[in-house]
Amino acid sequence: MAAAQQPSQPKRSPVVRCPSCGQDSVFAPSNPFRPFCTEVCKNIDLGAWASEQFRLEASPPDPTADTD
Repeated sequence: MAAAQQPSQPKRSPVVRCPSCGQDSVFAPSNPFRPFCTEVCKNIDLGAWASEQFRLEASPPDPTADTD
């Protein structure tokens, strides 16, 4: 007896949380703003970086280090 083949399901795109508003966002090429849900959320995040609301921690440079 041969095993019956099941019809293939269409591949679903993953859904992630929008980092700006927390709503569901499709993470697929069909969403040009991914991982954001809309262009508005993307621009809000960009504005936060531009106004330095988000910062990356960095250690101060070592003054004894040779820079040459």
